[in-house]
Amino acid sequence: MLNYIFIILLVSIFIIFFTEKNNIFFIRCFGVLVSSVVFLISCFFLISFDFNTSSYQHVVEYNFSLNKLNFLISFGIDGVSIFFIVLSTLLIFICFLFIWKEKLIKEFSVALLTIEFLLIAVFCSLDVLFFYITFEAILIPMYLMIGLWGSRERKIRAIYLFFFFTLISSFCLLLGLLYINSIVGSLCYDLLLTFNFSFEQQYWLWLAFFMSFASKIPMFPLHIWLPEAHVEAPSVGSVLLAGILLKLGVYGFIRYNLCLFPEASIFFSPLVYILSIFGILYGSMNALRQSDLKRIIAYSSVAHMNLITLGIFSFEITGIEGSILQSLSHGFVSGALFLLIGILYDRYHSRSVYYYGGLVHSMPIFSSLFLIFTMANIALPGTSSFVGEFLLLLSIFKINFILAFFACFGVILCGTYSLWLCNRILFGNLKINYTLLFYDVTHREFLIVFPLLILVFLLGIYPTFFLDFLHFNLTDIFLSFKI
Repeated sequence: MLNYIFIILLVSIFIIFFTEKNNIFFIRCFGVLVSSVVFLISCFFLISFDFNTSSYQHVVEYNFSLNKLNFLISFGIDGVSIFFIVLSTLLIFICFLFIWKEKLIKEFSVALLTIEFLLIAVFCSLDVLFFYITFEAILIPMYLMIGLWGSRERKIRAIYLFFFFTLISSFCLLLGLLYINSIVGSLCYDLLLTFNFSFEQQYWLWLAFFMSFASKIPMFPLHIWLPEAHVEAPSVGSVLLAGILLKLGVYGFIRYNLCLFPEASIFFSPLVYILSIFGILYGSMNALRQSDLKRIIAYSSVAHMNLITLGIFSFEITGIEGSILQSLSHGFVSGALFLLIGILYDRYHSRSVYYYGGLVHSMPIFSSLFLIFTMANIALPGTSSFVGEFLLLLSIFKINFILAFFACFGVILCGTYSLWLCNRILFGNLKINYTLLFYDVTHREFLIVFPLLILVFLLGIYPTFFLDFLHFNLTDIFLSFKI
């Protein structure tokens, strides 16, 4: 089935690329059709997945030679990557629905399908070299998406920050891969799991991998590119950045830093704790003083992702489960918030918080949706974020009480800036000097956000569906790799 996904996406990219720009209706329908088919196939993966084993499923191998060099590229899905694949395909499908009225629909569609192909390849890759190639190739369509369809003149600065921060940090990963290949003779992930790296080797390799993944999450002080990229990116770009691309760092930490270099992970855990606490407090404090709607959610993402990093390096199964659940929840909640902000921007062409007020009087459905996702962002019980944050805080408390105190303080700050934002734009008096057109969300816009609303409550009310699968799979992995 993985073969079908790759073939469908590659063929679809070429079909749209060679289609005339004027054939807008065909491109719109074809993009929605392809993304929906890929999403349904990923749902089939999830439903048919055997969570009673930690072995890879739906394995695909491609063997080819180049100048006497043999390459074996293999793909497979396990209990960790399956959830990220479903999240990626869902958000891509929602992005296609959101850009239905976009003028440059052809270019948007090619970029989105390319990103989807690369994301699935990243989460399925069992060859570390091909993981690196697809990991870095995602920069190109995102670079074009921000640079071509950015909303303001600062987009050039944003794409340079985005490109150089992620590319330069990933250069360390490339050096690490070259060193691993020189001592192991292969970059096959399953083979690397059986290789015993010395502590000195783990020391330097862990730092190389950490630099690359920390810039993706992003961790303090490698977070500078994220607020700029969010503010300048189109709404779809912000959804992809917050909902999927930040999860590449989470996936990399779990898959590579913990599993390949467990001793170095324990050794460097105090460094991770300090940087994560700085990221939580810095992101929350900055969100309090921002006036741009997107920048507030961007700094909120910095705080949430650094909390996830604390859970990953708690070395507790509870913390790993909480980090994956919180990553899924953050994809749902932050993606929905950026979509709602994009709806506001389409109407009033401003993201300044000072231009809005009293929207509950003129846009009741929008206000209800924004309020629900704001409550989910602050981890209200019954929503998806509550389950993830509770598991994370539980694992962090087992490490150190001081770490748990600062993490809880970050949660309190999250409630502060989230409720402040919600109060400023939804309640109070209408600012008729700035907002002259009053019409609520359309049927299409509501249907776009509605699946995320259902998933937020499903994960919050019935998290057992996810936790049972994760618990067995992660337990088996931890026992096998002695983490």
